[in-house]
Amino acid sequence: MFQRFVLGLASLLAAAGVSAQGGPWQEGKHYFRIDPPQATAQPDKIEVTEVFSYGCPACFSAAPKVKSIKGKLPANAVMKYIPASWNQGEQWPLFQRAYYAAEALGVADKAHDDMFVAIWGGGPLAVSVNGKIKTPAPTLDDVAKFYEKYGVKAADFTGAANSFAVNTKMKKADAYIKAVQADSTPTFVVNGKYRLNGQTAGSWDNLEAIILHLVAQESAPAK
Repeated sequence: MFQRFVLGLASLLAAAGVSAQGGPWQEGKHYFRIDPPQATAQPDKIEVTEVFSYGCPACFSAAPKVKSIKGKLPANAVMKYIPASWNQGEQWPLFQRAYYAAEALGVADKAHDDMFVAIWGGGPLAVSVNGKIKTPAPTLDDVAKFYEKYGVKAADFTGAANSFAVNTKMKKADAYIKAVQADSTPTFVVNGKYRLNGQTAGSWDNLEAIILHLVAQESAPAK
């Protein structure tokens, strides 16, 4: 599984060298309509959602690019994150739980970039060493210790992580990912209606341009 994502990362990096085309962007080729569309949490905002995992090396590589897209969104749009859980080998279920616990405790945004570094930058939450799955794998207690630097007591973190509210959010995340048919990470969903990723877009420049195009399209007054 790790190898699959490394190969996916390599293709993304290769695609990044392709310059953005002016369009037109084709539905069914560069991006895909979601049927039925999924409800958004903030009806007064255009939501751009990244389906990701902290345990995904391609998501780690993409993080600066995702931040760039987030910074270019207009005032009426927001970036959201939905953590996936399908890869147990790289501890995705653990990191999905960690994300929602951190969100509940108000530190998810502050720790977002640092979590990737802690896992893929030789930090305390590494899931692989020299391309091989690390044994023993990081535990919830290890993650709780990581979040202490953000002012969260380990006991409070584990309590939140094991709460009914977090369990419910994890189930909802899995259901959402299935509904939008996201089967790779990172995948982006615009306003619950459109799905795309680096491969379908052709390059990261294209991906950014298409996301901003769809946001503008969703922002236009209904005729």
